Amino acid sequence: MTMNFFRGVMGGQPAGPQPTGAETIHKLCDRVASSTLLEDRRDAVRALKSLSKKYRLEVGTQAMDHLVHILQTDRSDSEILGYALDTLYNIICNDEEEEQDMAAAPPLSGKHKNVPVSDENAQKQEEDLGVLFTDKFLADSENVTLLLTLLEEFDFHVRWPGVKLLTALLKNQCNQVQGVILVSPMGVSRLMDLLADSREVIRNDGLLLLQQLTKGNAAIQKIVAFENAFERLLDIITEEGSSDGGIVVEDCLLLLVNLLKNNSSNQNFFKEGSYIQRMKPWFEVGDDNSGWSAQKVTNLHLMLQLVRVMVSPVNSPGATSSCQKSMYQCGLLQQLCTILMATGVPADILTETINTVSEVIRGSQINQDYFASVNAPSNPPRPAIVVLLMSMVNERQPFVLRCAVLYCFQCFLYKNQKGQGEIVATLLPSTIDANSISAGQLLCGGLFSADSLSNWCAAVALAHALQDNLTQKEQLLRVQLATSLGKPPVSLLQQCTNILSQGDKINRRGSKVQTRVGLLMLLCTWISNCPIAVTHFLHNQENVPFLTGQISENLGEDERLVQGLCALLLGICIYYNDNSLENYTKEKLKQLIEKRIGKENFVEKLGFVTKHELYSRAAQKPQPVFPSPEQMLFDHEFTKLVKELEGVITKAVHKTSEEEKKEEEVKKTLEQHDSIVIQYKDLIRDQDTQIQELREQVSTLSLNSEQMHNQITQQQSQIQQHKDQYNILKLKLGKDSQGLSSNQGLSSSQGEGAHVNGLHSEELSQLREEVEELRRQHTLQHTQLSDKDSLINTLRCGAAAQTAEGGAGGSDNTDLLREVESLRSRVQSQCAEISQLQTERQELIRRAEAVSSAPASSSESSADTVKVSELESRLAAQTTETERLKEECRGLREGHAGLEQQLASAQSTVAIEQTEKTKLQQEVQESKKEQDDLLMLLADQDQKILNLKQRLRDLGETVGETICSYCRSRPGFQTTEEDPPPQRFKGLGYYCGFSGGRSC
Repeated sequence: MTMNFFRGVMGGQPAGPQPTGAETIHKLCDRVASSTLLEDRRDAVRALKSLSKKYRLEVGTQAMDHLVHILQTDRSDSEILGYALDTLYNIICNDEEEEQDMAAAPPLSGKHKNVPVSDENAQKQEEDLGVLFTDKFLADSENVTLLLTLLEEFDFHVRWPGVKLLTALLKNQCNQVQGVILVSPMGVSRLMDLLADSREVIRNDGLLLLQQLTKGNAAIQKIVAFENAFERLLDIITEEGSSDGGIVVEDCLLLLVNLLKNNSSNQNFFKEGSYIQRMKPWFEVGDDNSGWSAQKVTNLHLMLQLVRVMVSPVNSPGATSSCQKSMYQCGLLQQLCTILMATGVPADILTETINTVSEVIRGSQINQDYFASVNAPSNPPRPAIVVLLMSMVNERQPFVLRCAVLYCFQCFLYKNQKGQGEIVATLLPSTIDANSISAGQLLCGGLFSADSLSNWCAAVALAHALQDNLTQKEQLLRVQLATSLGKPPVSLLQQCTNILSQGDKINRRGSKVQTRVGLLMLLCTWISNCPIAVTHFLHNQENVPFLTGQISENLGEDERLVQGLCALLLGICIYYNDNSLENYTKEKLKQLIEKRIGKENFVEKLGFVTKHELYSRAAQKPQPVFPSPEQMLFDHEFTKLVKELEGVITKAVHKTSEEEKKEEEVKKTLEQHDSIVIQYKDLIRDQDTQIQELREQVSTLSLNSEQMHNQITQQQSQIQQHKDQYNILKLKLGKDSQGLSSNQGLSSSQGEGAHVNGLHSEELSQLREEVEELRRQHTLQHTQLSDKDSLINTLRCGAAAQTAEGGAGGSDNTDLLREVESLRSRVQSQCAEISQLQTERQELIRRAEAVSSAPASSSESSADTVKVSELESRLAAQTTETERLKEECRGLREGHAGLEQQLASAQSTVAIEQTEKTKLQQEVQESKKEQDDLLMLLADQDQKILNLKQRLRDLGETVGETICSYCRSRPGFQTTEEDPPPQRFKGLGYYCGFSGGRSC
């Protein structure tokens, strides 16, 4: 019965009436839910898979819950899991064939192009159905977690449909699925494992999955990047053949763009990982560049986009500069310039390469200098800049290519005063070479050609050569042009104004809105912030009447922009006017506006510029991107200039002469005050530096003094050791002297025995010589002790004098004198002990002589002879001990002399340090006094500023509150939280008095 049922479902001939699709699906769902045999459930799920495309709505409505249950319970059977996943994919994915086509199509192709209306409606219904079933599947977030778990299965029939199903879910509800994956443990890591799958089908579909996963989610992008995605993707690109590879390379590049675009963390990781260096081989092109395939063009286009992502102007300046430096150092910029100058490169690749080189050199002086040195492979060689400008002013070149060249020229001059000077120099008479084409000649040719787009591009390019460069604005005033034979040359400024004013007289070039807008932008950039250029412009008597006439007329919608730019140009002439021309001073120009135009009308016309729809579009990003040449009217840098000048020009026009005079006075006073404050700041900064140096010197001297004290302490310990050694010697000598005294009587009665035992006259004479030597040494020691006493007395007198003069250092000298006095007393005690020792030795010698001169007694016994021999041995030992003591005393004398020298040196060093310390204290007192005087002067200046600001307030001017310059310049300045600005400010204990009348 079961087989008959499935035979009917699968196409067999049924015996009864045909069941409907919904009935069949209902029966299959019951079979999936109620069957106990795995084979029955597997056959039912396979049947649902076969019906899921034709009966998508019915299968999705009735079978989704059963299919999810199969995924949860039948994990052991990979075949039924594969059928369930395929069925879910069929009901959730909008159109399988469309997905495959879109995966193989280039990214530049449009979606649903030339599709009939009926097909579009059907497609919309399919998309709505896919979103509906996606929401139903995502109602339980555990379903996504279950799907991530199934992706760990290595079986092809489970992993591949699981990847496709998760990709379809991301396409329909990206944010919701991203949120679930982000909080799922190891969710992103499981998906990254797909890139390591040896089966290319799963790896390639894993790339598509990661593309959808990383769209617009910075957190997931960071996780994917730190899962070693860059290394894996670059390896796949290399394995697939880089730019010559297939669609897999394209998928890898799209994923890399997703990971890096607008993600500063990943960009820094990419740069720090040295992955920029691995991009260089991508752009190695051969000599034969013919026959590029469409896939290679797409791949190289994406590679160039990846480079631009790293150096985009919207990135932080520091990150962009670092990437630009790396691209130059690894040779990537050189490789891009090679493509730029190569032949046979497709037009869209050449255009994108120009845009890429533009952003690699933008604002980087090293890269800009290198680009200036690049020459085209022509005969004779020409600079790459000249070759690119030739394409820009050539009206036969594609519009997007001309825009790219203009962007490249703008980036070359961005913050590059050296390059600006080189471009302007090619226009000056002294540097013009008649045998070669220069950038200046091409710009002038484009500026005055019959093509309005060339006029606009040349005017904007020349304006960028003058941007924020007063020197080049003045130099460009020297440029002279030869208009026709027999007529004198005119200046470039005059020729531009002639084209504007004469209009129909010169081939009606001035009547073209695009040309006039370009020339007006050039003139506004040229004379802004350059009073000399303003004077030259006003010197032509026709310019002001032309501008006032243009502004006062009631023209059509197309001419409103020209009127607004004319008002801006006239306003610049007022704001930057130095009143050097009597007929066109600020006051006279404002009177002229009030009489012929009206101030309100003038301000209204000035506002036409910022209200134009193309103005806001140009202000968004530096790259000139326009859908058509007719909409190419505004330059990005010019929009910044308009934003800066619109407000100040409006104020300048409404001010009266008296207000201007008062403002000039206040401005001069503030400038004087600022100059005075700057001088005082410099003076205080210098004094702070000097004080810091003096403090360092004091710390150095203190360290030296501490080292000296340590040396004195060591010397004191050495003296104590010597004293202890001397005491030990003294005790030994005392014991020996007592032994000799006890045996004196016996020795006197044994003279003859001593003579008998060998105490001859020669030995006694030697003993006498030794005694004489000891006496001489004793005399020498007394002399040395006298010298030391005099030296110590001298040191004591000098220390006393230093104590009287030292002030703050008196306590140190007193301690040192006490130490010297203690040392002197110790030396005296040592000398007394040495004298006592010498006396005892003399007594011993005298007793020995008495023994030698006493008469011998013949009645002495042999026992007395033994005692005399013992006495002789003890005398010999005493003599040896005396010699040793003599040597030790000599060593003590030498050590004592060295200590005396070190002590004298320490005393002199202390005196020098005390003198320097006194000088430093005096200098610190003088510096404090000078700072107090400066504080008084700054307080007076701040009071004057307060009075001037009060006068401005009384006159109706809005004046912002400021903090006193001293408090702002002090380190650690901060505003108080209790009383925020502008009521009170606190900086290192000083209060600014601009609001409450208090002064610092």
